[in-house]
Amino acid sequence: MTAVLLLEDEPSAYVQAWRQLAPDLELRVPADPAEVERMAAGEIYWLGQPDRAAALLRRGFKPRWLQSTWAGYAPLLAPDLPSDYDFSRAVGLFGQSIGEYVLTYLLQHERQVTQRQLSQRQGHWDTRAPGTLAGRRLLLVGAGDIGQDVARLLAPFGMLVTGVARSARELPGFVRVVPLVDLHPAARDADFVVNLLPDSASTWDLYDAAFFAALPAGALFINAGRGTSVVDADLVAALQSGHLAGAVLDVFRQEPLPAEHPFWQTPNLQLTAHVAGPTPPAAAVRLFLDNRARLAIGEPLRGAVDLFRAKRQLQR
Repeated sequence: MTAVLLLEDEPSAYVQAWRQLAPDLELRVPADPAEVERMAAGEIYWLGQPDRAAALLRRGFKPRWLQSTWAGYAPLLAPDLPSDYDFSRAVGLFGQSIGEYVLTYLLQHERQVTQRQLSQRQGHWDTRAPGTLAGRRLLLVGAGDIGQDVARLLAPFGMLVTGVARSARELPGFVRVVPLVDLHPAARDADFVVNLLPDSASTWDLYDAAFFAALPAGALFINAGRGTSVVDADLVAALQSGHLAGAVLDVFRQEPLPAEHPFWQTPNLQLTAHVAGPTPPAAAVRLFLDNRARLAIGEPLRGAVDLFRAKRQLQR
């Protein structure tokens, strides 16, 4: 029976889920770096974080198949790493959590929660009329599986959701889906922008001064994708000028965010520590087991990625 090597910084919840869902399948959980290499020496399956897998690949170890517990996989695209193994990213695990994250801050913004808390502390009876999400225009940048889950969650609130993807298409829950090259024209009609794009060469520095200038005054920007998409100084300038009503960031170019970074002191900017879409261990184990069964009978893996192709696209 093929064993499975778990590559997680915090493995306990995965071990517990594994005992419940796959008690007859051997899970190897290394206790130290030396044990990682000993366990990786066999021809086994890997389950876990791409960054930890990349470290093993760099030392000459390679799996038959790697099931990632992340939606993104940028560490595996380094030019010095092999790509001749089966790989699948985590799919279907994050939409609910990220959708709730987005909805939390959209409602906070429209219902003016922060301002009303300030009024309460000041002993002020605040009778300003709250806003509503109904009829508001949301630009959802990233219309893949997570974006479609988010759109479904937002559907009952009556928002007008425009998606941005690599190419135009029709998708349920979206008024329209436009190609990435039309990002700036689409931004001109957006009350809210939510970024869900992964880290890739085509998404680096996507949100710059020109993009923020294209947004209507008073827009809200939420980034639950990757920090490399945002030009930090340009976002700070857009907030300091008052052109943006606010921004919510869950991801950053460097994590943890350095104490000296200007984001900490930027007005109307809310920061969270990459918690918008944590991987649910039980769901990740179920995905692994489903894909293991598919691999055994030669069916396509859910979330399969051609790493050779991904690397070529990155080099363009």
